[in-house]
Amino acid sequence: MRSKKILHTIQYGIVYIAVIFGAITFLIPLAWMFVTSLKIPAQIHVYPPEWIPNPVKWENYLQVLTFFPFFRYLVNTLYITSLNVIGVLVSCSLVAYGITHIRWPGRNIIFILVISVLIIPYVVTLIPLYLMYHRLGWIGSYKPLWVASFFGVWAFHTFLLRQFFLAIPQELSDAAKIDGCSEFRIYWNIVLPLSKPALFAVALFEFLWTWNDFLMPLVYLTNQEMYTLSLGLAFFQGTHDTAVNLLMAASSLVTIPVLILFFFAQRSFIEGITLTGLKG
Repeated sequence: MRSKKILHTIQYGIVYIAVIFGAITFLIPLAWMFVTSLKIPAQIHVYPPEWIPNPVKWENYLQVLTFFPFFRYLVNTLYITSLNVIGVLVSCSLVAYGITHIRWPGRNIIFILVISVLIIPYVVTLIPLYLMYHRLGWIGSYKPLWVASFFGVWAFHTFLLRQFFLAIPQELSDAAKIDGCSEFRIYWNIVLPLSKPALFAVALFEFLWTWNDFLMPLVYLTNQEMYTLSLGLAFFQGTHDTAVNLLMAASSLVTIPVLILFFFAQRSFIEGITLTGLKG
């Protein structure tokens, strides 16, 4: 009995060591980015590297805010991200509900067709979408960046929600129908409140995807004042590629909001991902 306990402790110790090592491995680049953002140019290429800069140059961030319109790009990014998150939550949850809780012939075939979209690279659809948006007169506006989210086109989010909805007992919907509830009321008052963890996970996925998206704003936006943070950071790099400390400061400004969001939302995110795989 004692040997089993010792073996169990050793196994847990190995797992914890591996997790700590992995966490350190992922955190080192972020820490180096932040430290470099506080250095003067002469300290950046010093060997051995200095982890504690002396002097600490907080003025680098003031310089970045002078040359890099961070707050304008932040508002643009939040606008696009918010619309995408709302559109994905509404449209993908409706599609997932229709596939799981409404009985109709061929729904599994439709679900397979929806999932098959995942194997198509986005670049394959880029030119047809550009031509379509060009005919609609949307090039140079934000519409190509968020309108599609309101039509359930993101198969991965639909798949996650569908897997979670399958874990909700069908008897709840049947009982509500007996009481006279419509399909929309069942969806809105029963299914969605029970699916908060999955909805939160999907919202976070979409937030991170839209926040970091570079290709779509690059293709569809023509006015520099409408740039997102990722696109603005790329252009800032092109004009300040030799000022590594300023580039790291700008990168830190773009990264910090995402880190703060994930820090406070990680428990709900992990819960949503874990519960999504319970049934299917």
